[in-house]
Amino acid sequence: MSQSKRATTQPSDATEAALLAESLREVVSRFVKSAREQSGTGSNAQNETLAALERTGPVSIATLAERRNVTHQTMRLIVMKLVEQNLLTLKQNSDDRRAYLVYLSDAGQRQMARERAAREHWLTERLLVKTSPEERRLLKAAAHLLERLID
Repeated sequence: MSQSKRATTQPSDATEAALLAESLREVVSRFVKSAREQSGTGSNAQNETLAALERTGPVSIATLAERRNVTHQTMRLIVMKLVEQNLLTLKQNSDDRRAYLVYLSDAGQRQMARERAAREHWLTERLLVKTSPEERRLLKAAAHLLERLID
């Protein structure tokens, strides 16, 4: 392939990739919002905090605040509210006896499992009603491609 042919192809590929990126960002965002709304598992600071702890395991309030991009004081208020609801527990950090680690309680784990099951149920129903077997195969392949993009 000549240099001039390659030069004209690259901007086109980049433009196409940028358009696809924006389209994917938009549809994934709408998809997640719809799944949460339709399954009754809306997103808020408390749910997002529970989800963060489910992914990472026990961490300090400071670490949670940093990861969630909020102030330490804001995260402390969120954590204390969740502790009152028995969804989180605080345990003294064995490395620093002055600090505490935040744990997802058994009740918190059950709530996360219920919400995940509700979203999965909603999506399963949508897939069965709105897509053909061939479209589901395409979605499965697309899911594998999306995995590659985030790894």
